[in-house]
Amino acid sequence: MADFRPKGIFQTHKTLADGTRRTYWYHRASRQRLPGEPGSEEFMAAYVKAETSIKSTDRNEGTLKGLIQRYVTSPEFEDLRERTRKDYGRMIRKIEDAFGDLPVDALNDPRIRMDFKDWRDKLGKSSRRQADYALSVLSIILNWSVDRGFIHHNYALRPGKLYGVNRADKVWSEEQINAFLAYATPALRLALILARDTGQRQGDLLRLTWSAYDGEWIRLTQSKTGKHVEIYVSDELKAELEATKAKQRGAVTILTRSDGQPWKEDHFRHEWRRVTLAANLDGLRFNDLRGTLVIRLAEAGCEIPEICSITGHSLKSAHTILEAYWSATGKQSSAAIHKLEAARKTISANQTANRSKLGRSDNA
Repeated sequence: MADFRPKGIFQTHKTLADGTRRTYWYHRASRQRLPGEPGSEEFMAAYVKAETSIKSTDRNEGTLKGLIQRYVTSPEFEDLRERTRKDYGRMIRKIEDAFGDLPVDALNDPRIRMDFKDWRDKLGKSSRRQADYALSVLSIILNWSVDRGFIHHNYALRPGKLYGVNRADKVWSEEQINAFLAYATPALRLALILARDTGQRQGDLLRLTWSAYDGEWIRLTQSKTGKHVEIYVSDELKAELEATKAKQRGAVTILTRSDGQPWKEDHFRHEWRRVTLAANLDGLRFNDLRGTLVIRLAEAGCEIPEICSITGHSLKSAHTILEAYWSATGKQSSAAIHKLEAARKTISANQTANRSKLGRSDNA
């Protein structure tokens, strides 16, 4: 095959974990990655597509929509998970509808921040959480644009949140867990116990394979943070895993549908939602099990670093979760007063002992 290299491309090199050196080719103007080798059929097809995207971008040159088109063809966007790209796409359509024709120069004007926040507030009338998400995606695009030198400032940075909720009442109680299990299929029963005793995110657990479990430990790398965690398996979870493993033959993932096939995320969320409604648990989320484990470990006397070793949270994040989920209970209040009374008794006893010593000294 002839090594034909069209204009406007560049290469980067990366050393993989096994020591292999890999070369990646990119279209310079669009920053799109080009598969294969220069001159190959797949390479040229991607090159033509990239050139076409630039011509489309040219029509929007000098506007926010033009920056967005550059961003969605960048390596940073391509490296996002498919689910994240899909979610960003929904928000990008809202951004383009509101600000697509905005000149790039206007993005450097501090007054644009008020326009962004007014737009966010308007979206918030339908959903505060989605409004916050839309503005955060805009901020990500503007950060990318600043880094690439297209604009000087990101006036959507750190705008504050419309959506804020104390999820202290969203911790799964034992009664609520039992209610869910009463309606759950065996597949969802394992999903709940796995989430309850590992504190991992839904997506990571759905992708968790049997090779990550050795009979005592579960080891995985979290997709969101890239952090590696090793979790010692509780007795109850081990019993569930061993029983499931004996029934599953040839399954790759630990969590599967009833037919032994891996879950698709949308299907899993639908089935999970069906059970929570049947058990009258509307309002509790799967990821609340992650916060629940943080609380239960803290109640059991675990230190923050110990908690983080299981869940993969940073120390700061663990503190934030405890603040968001922690709810004072009668049991905690009683324990606190008992500690206070014990401290007072100790202080009083020490004072009495000191006075007794002084009395003996005076009589001597």
